[in-house]
Amino acid sequence: MKVYGKVHKYGDNVDTDVIIPARYLNTSDPKELAAKCMMDIDADFVSRVEPGDIIVANKNFGCGSSREHAPIAIKASGISCVIAETFARIFYRNAINIGLPIIECPDAVKNIEAGDEVVVDFDEGMIYNRTKGTKYRGQAFPEFMQGIIKTEGLINYINQRY
Repeated sequence: MKVYGKVHKYGDNVDTDVIIPARYLNTSDPKELAAKCMMDIDADFVSRVEPGDIIVANKNFGCGSSREHAPIAIKASGISCVIAETFARIFYRNAINIGLPIIECPDAVKNIEAGDEVVVDFDEGMIYNRTKGTKYRGQAFPEFMQGIIKTEGLINYINQRY
């Protein structure tokens, strides 16, 4: 599986409260959540994001609460992948469970800038910065996790297998 998009870059400790502020958690509709995605850290995010775009962030992306609303909002906004140095563990699991591709790669994060065009090949665990002509090795997912993402989440994966 490959994804391709333009980068939106963020720093350390992007928590679930800025990904989708608690005041907007009166719905679980992905489209409504997407409309408020990242608004407390980047008010123009929703107007700039295009389908396929990629978020790149530093350490501890998705820290804070365990709400699944955060990865749902990101995915529904059109983001095809999140690359970070590290992810909060509960966000990591929630992202996989809802079928949002994520990958850890500190070297890529240090060298990719906002606006760069990036390709992520999840089968190989490779990240290609097409803007700068560089490549980085991230951590490839095991086959079963790739299956969860390809089927758009854990529930679909289980339903297709059993």
